[in-house]
Amino acid sequence: MEIDLTPFFKKYEEISAMADEVFERVKKEYPECVKCKTHCSDCCHALFDLTLIEALYINHHFKEKFEGKGKDGLIERANRADRDVYKIKKKAYKDLEAGKKEGDILVEMAKERVRCPLLNDEDKCDLYEYRPITCRLYGIPTSIGSEVHTCGMSGFVEGKQYPTVKLDIIQNKLYEISAELVKAIKSKYVKMSDMLVPLSMALLTDYNEEHLGIITGKEANEKQGEKND
Repeated sequence: MEIDLTPFFKKYEEISAMADEVFERVKKEYPECVKCKTHCSDCCHALFDLTLIEALYINHHFKEKFEGKGKDGLIERANRADRDVYKIKKKAYKDLEAGKKEGDILVEMAKERVRCPLLNDEDKCDLYEYRPITCRLYGIPTSIGSEVHTCGMSGFVEGKQYPTVKLDIIQNKLYEISAELVKAIKSKYVKMSDMLVPLSMALLTDYNEEHLGIITGKEANEKQGEKND
């Protein structure tokens, strides 16, 4: 069974395009504050996770664009990054178990630096056209809840009022697309749309039918038979 993800990718690309428009608008309005430029890779070392639709989108274009040695090199970098992310998250989990405040743990994690496997030796993104929304908005003020964030390299002054992108709203839209996708493919993993994964894992994962929990006709019949019993 071949999964047609095109309708869901289109919905995702609409959000990506909207993020690009917002970024360009803020950059035009505050050119002295937005310092983003070619070879600046501060955002390429930030720690963040992807929703299911983002992970599938990145994975799809990675497989389309790369093969042979180029693909092998990226997989090697992804494995290295994934090990680093695992260590950071493992430490955070242990700190939480030890009674450390969740807010303090999140602040510490925000300071962690992990090189994105898509960042090449020229300090450019190997999948720039298909980069995640977090990357597209990095460099202008964003907020999660009441917490406002911006790139430390930017010229935005703390305490001043600027146009701020509410990442919570965008994240919820991405969850919605992911939930629609999970429902459409009839996955047995109904909570899969809630998952978040590092970009490194999105590159390494084989999103086949087994991984996505797609129920075949035979499995569906067996499941229905169990209900009838």
